[in-house]
Amino acid sequence: MERLKGIIMIITGAILWGATGPMMEWLLETSGMSISFMLIIRLLLAGMALLVVLKIKGERITLPLRQKVWLRQMIIFGLLGMLGVQYAFLGSIQSSSAVIATLFQFLAPIYIIIFVSLKQRACPPSAQVFGMLITIVGLFLLLTNGSLSDFALSNEAVLWGILVGFTFAFYTLYPVRLMQEWGVLLSVGWGMLIGGIALLVINATTFVSELSTLLDWEVAVMFLLVILIGTVAFVLFLGSMKYISPVETSILSSFEPLTAMVISVLWFGQVLGMWQLSGAIIMLVGVTGLSIVGSRVKKE
Repeated sequence: MERLKGIIMIITGAILWGATGPMMEWLLETSGMSISFMLIIRLLLAGMALLVVLKIKGERITLPLRQKVWLRQMIIFGLLGMLGVQYAFLGSIQSSSAVIATLFQFLAPIYIIIFVSLKQRACPPSAQVFGMLITIVGLFLLLTNGSLSDFALSNEAVLWGILVGFTFAFYTLYPVRLMQEWGVLLSVGWGMLIGGIALLVINATTFVSELSTLLDWEVAVMFLLVILIGTVAFVLFLGSMKYISPVETSILSSFEPLTAMVISVLWFGQVLGMWQLSGAIIMLVGVTGLSIVGSRVKKE
């Protein structure tokens, strides 16, 4: 029963997160609001909402902030993990599309393998190397659409995409101890709040000037949906890892780009080129293989 619960959680979370990509793409194109403005409101409201709910349930939400070791880890997670992955994701959407940005986050397993190999000072298993090569081949087709003469994506889009994979890897690896000690909701809540406050301090002046964008009721409603759906997706994704294996998480996470792709086609009329679509499928196959091999290596 718990395994079924985990499967439902990851599929639901993946579909919801995949849906927020086109929604945020629409907001950036329609409203004219900046990435910083969008993230300040999103992180602050979602973070405060999670912490308020936990407080009502009787949890001592400030306890991890009273200990220097946990406070430091919360700040690092909030700035480099929570804020980092969301800013890079939106930057990738703005410079390319929601579909491309979602696919780029699947580079995270490669970063994780490289990090673990460097930390252990050992070469990864040959099967993992093969999986990485498959993923890179898929990425090459995604970037070039099968033509060496010209890239299908701009240099800016490629840079943001690489950052998406890197920050997603950090977001996956770093908070493990935090969540084991304090739980998923409390860690995510403080991570969002810390990231939002930091971004507000840096962009205080421009933030005030952009508040008028929310006077448009369509923009305001869409923004509210992005905050609610995105927060639920984050919680479901991280919470599912309690009940299912990393392999199942990786495979079922493929609902993210598929959802983003279907919505983008229906909503914006965006269609990937034949070679780009082939590259996307190859990337998903490569990442799934990396997860399966990684799970076997971990057991051994």
